[in-house]
Amino acid sequence: MAGPSRRTLARRLESIADFSEPAVDLEQYLTPAELAAHICHLAGLQDDLERRVIDLGTGTGMLAIAASLAGANRVSGIDVDPGALELARRNERTVLDDRRDGSDRALEWLRGDVTRHPFSTTDATVLSNPPFGAQRGNRHADRDFLETASKIAAVSYTIHNEGSQEFVEAFAADEGGDVTHAFRAEFPIAKRFEFHTEARETLEAEVFRIEWE
Repeated sequence: MAGPSRRTLARRLESIADFSEPAVDLEQYLTPAELAAHICHLAGLQDDLERRVIDLGTGTGMLAIAASLAGANRVSGIDVDPGALELARRNERTVLDDRRDGSDRALEWLRGDVTRHPFSTTDATVLSNPPFGAQRGNRHADRDFLETASKIAAVSYTIHNEGSQEFVEAFAADEGGDVTHAFRAEFPIAKRFEFHTEARETLEAEVFRIEWE
């Protein structure tokens, strides 16, 4: 059964709640509904939602919920922050309790560190919006997420800061992977922390689909 259109998916994801008190050290931002819809609609077109889907660093649950709405039957979201997982559960109830397609898909939330994950699979579809590295402790955090993806995924979709293409392509090549799709995306964020100087800022991001051996 075909999944919803990208526009319909984005509209339903707009009801997902953001963090009320985001943790600066975890770089907790709401993944834009339009971007999550774009990624999961593409994943559906590539038949990547037929596999188990794992959202690394799920946060609000945006990507995991988007995957479920787009047609994935088994979705797992993992995050180190228990508060984020509770928010993700609330968002699941808000968005998915009204299952307009009559489905009964499984979505689970797990507490854990992405670098010490509980997954034994090697053929999942990984979705992830890792920290962009704005905070000192998160420098190169996207590498940790890619390393985990390379071990548990057949294919992954990850969001990175602008200018990451050379790094992502080199990392994938070193791990036997291949970047099959790459596109730019806007990542609007509202003023959340004291170091933000504008009421609203739009970051330039890049999204990569990687097939792993």
